[in-house]
Amino acid sequence: MAVVCTERYGSGDIQKYLQNKDGRISCERESALKKYGSLRDCLVSLFLPHGFPDSVSEDYLAYQLWDTIQAFASSVTGSLATHSLLRGSGVGDSSATVAAATVTWILKDGTGMVGRILFAWIKGSQLDCDAKRWRLFADVLNDMAIFMEIVAPVFPSCFTLTVCTAGVLKCIVGVAGGATRAALTVHQARRDNMADVCAKDGSQETLVNLAGLLVSLLVVPLVSDNLWVTYLLFLLLTSLHLYANYRAVRSVVMETLNRSRLSIILEHFLQEGRILRPEEANCMEPLLPGLDSQVPISLGVPLRMLVSSVPELEQLKKGNHSHYLLGWRADTGQLAVVLHERANSVDIIRSVVHAEILHRKARSSDLSHFDVLEETHTQLDELFPDLCQRLSASGWVTDRNLLDPDDWRANWDFRKAL
Repeated sequence: MAVVCTERYGSGDIQKYLQNKDGRISCERESALKKYGSLRDCLVSLFLPHGFPDSVSEDYLAYQLWDTIQAFASSVTGSLATHSLLRGSGVGDSSATVAAATVTWILKDGTGMVGRILFAWIKGSQLDCDAKRWRLFADVLNDMAIFMEIVAPVFPSCFTLTVCTAGVLKCIVGVAGGATRAALTVHQARRDNMADVCAKDGSQETLVNLAGLLVSLLVVPLVSDNLWVTYLLFLLLTSLHLYANYRAVRSVVMETLNRSRLSIILEHFLQEGRILRPEEANCMEPLLPGLDSQVPISLGVPLRMLVSSVPELEQLKKGNHSHYLLGWRADTGQLAVVLHERANSVDIIRSVVHAEILHRKARSSDLSHFDVLEETHTQLDELFPDLCQRLSASGWVTDRNLLDPDDWRANWDFRKAL
């Protein structure tokens, strides 16, 4: 029989269409696992995005496996915390009142809501830029909150204060965890299928939480009467939870540039003359606060923070052929960037690269700040086009970024028109 056509569904098995002797077409599927295909296809359809694995990023499966482990551990420790909260609220105590337990619960929820609003206001814009770091931070904070809920009944006089503090931490976890999950979903969805990826992630999490509840039904009654066994179980599960979270965020390979990744790439480019691929730079990205090596830069500041006179403005513009002004803040002395209203993503990336190079030059040069600035403008004119081209060739995205510029934009071209 002659092959008329072949086809496949996504990256699945190849199907052959064969011409029979009577001229009719029959379909033949090449699969060593054909007899298990229906069950496998059912599970894939239930828990993985449509078109998997082509419809998601390459790091999707590794991240989801570790995320599943951490979610299971968190579900069991959460059940231990719920048991402790109920016991501390008076469940099983004939002297406890419903009103007192209700007030405690209302205070816990109310303080948590306030904490949620304040955290979103203070840190909301940074969650996209350092999604992996904030994701890990949220899980550490979640474990701290669960620990406080478990030990709260041990200190009855501070029970309300302890559970309210834990409630604030959990609400912060809700903001940071939810926002970073959304940022990671945007990264993983490769066919404009963010809703599908998010929905299947919810299905996976529901299944894991169900498994965690079943295990909790068996474990919690066995350990509830022994505090030390409860603490030991919490310690083991928390260790597993943190390790799985670290492995999950470390497995994520993001192609967009944030401050940490751009600083790492630039350091290797200046020292070795090569551009790190996304896999290499992501492995080197610090996930804990205080380990960054990038230069502190205020990006997208108002013009008044850099200049107070026309001569100062002219000095910043001297030798500048880009849509930004780089200089030193008058209040803190740190580097700052004023962005032009026509500045695009590449201009923003260039401004951060320029600031990093200027910082290195200024520390090792005896020239004045403005002379060093003019010198680095010439260096950037020669260096950045090649750097930008090689970034794109290495798999980095340059038409958007995660460098977190503020929204101030300026236009200093009026004097040219006069």
